Amino acid sequence: MSTASAELATRILVIDDDTKLCRLVRDYLEPMGYHVTVANTGPAGLETALRETFSAVILDVMLPGMDGLHVLRSLREKSKVPVLMLTGRGEEADRIVGLELGADDYLPKTFSTRELLARLRAVIRRSLITSAELSEQESPVTVGKLCVNEHSRTSTLGGEPLPLTAVEFDLLASLAKSAGRVKTREQLLLEVADRNFDVFDRSIDVHISSIRRKLGDDPKSPRFIITVRSVGYMMRKPGAEVSL
Repeated sequence: MSTASAELATRILVIDDDTKLCRLVRDYLEPMGYHVTVANTGPAGLETALRETFSAVILDVMLPGMDGLHVLRSLREKSKVPVLMLTGRGEEADRIVGLELGADDYLPKTFSTRELLARLRAVIRRSLITSAELSEQESPVTVGKLCVNEHSRTSTLGGEPLPLTAVEFDLLASLAKSAGRVKTREQLLLEVADRNFDVFDRSIDVHISSIRRKLGDDPKSPRFIITVRSVGYMMRKPGAEVSL
């Protein structure tokens, strides 16, 4: 993953001493827009989790130096980052302890990569929803003649209502709020999706095409939504030069 792509990616921390498993997780997630950082001991993982910002932590229970439950307990004293517990243990008591300490979900090491992705997306999505609910209601977002009001879930262009579906509205709102900044497809999926997407699902592109038609936006000379090749999309700021 290039430096530029890494800066745009959803950041995941994997704390596990199984180097082969860490490599598997990294090789699976990074092509989909994640940036994976690895720590192989409990103390190193805790220090990294508290020092840097991550969208989620995948945490093994059995770790050298400090076990995962102690890492989780210490992490929860200072951070609300979503944590997916990953372990070879299958006993119900271990799962209950982890969840009581603040784990967001629990996954045995017999997981399939598709299940890992689904669980990871779910815990990140729930975290995003919670953060949004805790924040104060924002004023309508205006980008040129486009106005998006999340409170009333309405959008207008030049004062005329835009007939958007629920997913289209959420995508447009996400891009409008981040005007001038690139959003990867994976970030958009996490923010607006209410189902689990297949790895090769291209529905984001289909929805963006529909939004463009309703905006009367030409992809070759966009007034609003710019395609960033191999990465995602960006809402153009009025008057801003496009240099990608």
